[in-house]
Amino acid sequence: MPELSLAEWNTFLENHQTAHLLQTGEWGELKSAFGWDAVRLAGKGIGAQILFRRLPLGLTFGYIPKGPVTKNVSPAENKAFWKEVDSHCRARKAIFLKVEQDGWEEDSALDSLPMPSFVSSPQHVQPRGTLVIDLNGSEEEVFNRMKPKTRYNIRLAGRKEVTVRVSDDIGNFHSLMSVTSRREAFHVHSLEYYRRAYNIFHSRGLCELFVAEYQERTLAAVMAFAYGKSGYYFYGASADEERNRKPTYPLQWEAIRWAHRKGCTEYDMWGIPDEAASVDEDEAEGREDGLWGVYRFKRGFGGSVRRAVRAFDRIYNPLLYKLYLWRFSGSGSD
Repeated sequence: MPELSLAEWNTFLENHQTAHLLQTGEWGELKSAFGWDAVRLAGKGIGAQILFRRLPLGLTFGYIPKGPVTKNVSPAENKAFWKEVDSHCRARKAIFLKVEQDGWEEDSALDSLPMPSFVSSPQHVQPRGTLVIDLNGSEEEVFNRMKPKTRYNIRLAGRKEVTVRVSDDIGNFHSLMSVTSRREAFHVHSLEYYRRAYNIFHSRGLCELFVAEYQERTLAAVMAFAYGKSGYYFYGASADEERNRKPTYPLQWEAIRWAHRKGCTEYDMWGIPDEAASVDEDEAEGREDGLWGVYRFKRGFGGSVRRAVRAFDRIYNPLLYKLYLWRFSGSGSD
């Protein structure tokens, strides 16, 4: 099973329309510019883009985000595919391979080991909890499924002279992300990372940057993505001033409308507290730690709480694997 070129991988994905954005060749292009190598393998009914993170001493670790991509794969094809993946990981001196499949906990068919050699992982890279908004129906129907307070705040922002437009000013976006990072204490990528992400995906019609403004001052911004049936809210930021004008509400609504126009049937808000599915409305209102404030904002747009299936690891070097888990316990990166 030879490695596929970017063009060959894109041809493979044309026959697998439900693939996740993180399995696209564009995502591999982006990560390849920041310390990863993208390797693409595919059989008849199964394939994956594997990202190898370069480590000291020629070592790596492998990562399959939201994959593999499958359709009507037979047991024999599945076994042959993972055997080939194993061979590539060993050739690249991988300490381990992490697999985060694209599916939800309630889908029990995915909550099983890809192969007997995998173990359940204690660490996830992508957030497991999310809110997924149903985009089926008209724009008006999508709007009316939101909570009344969110609909009110979208309209209120308009009355307070907040306007939303598309932009290509990545420098301004990164500055706003830095402000939000200081306030909310979350990780921010470099300016070059956001610039490259925008250039790669926007040039293919898969990304748009929206900004909310008041009197020509940027109050908030969202970089949204769309691929196949799904839209994604990956990156967003807001300024410290004029927050009473509720700029993030019409901003997110414009991103949702864009995904709807792109033909997406769902919009993934990407990242809420893991325990949100088991917490009732009253308890969620009283929580201020972690991502609970973000959760309340996202929840207002009417999505359903979903939790991704667990991650699995294939361990090649047990000692270094334990060292890695100790060093990076609790951390994640897209």
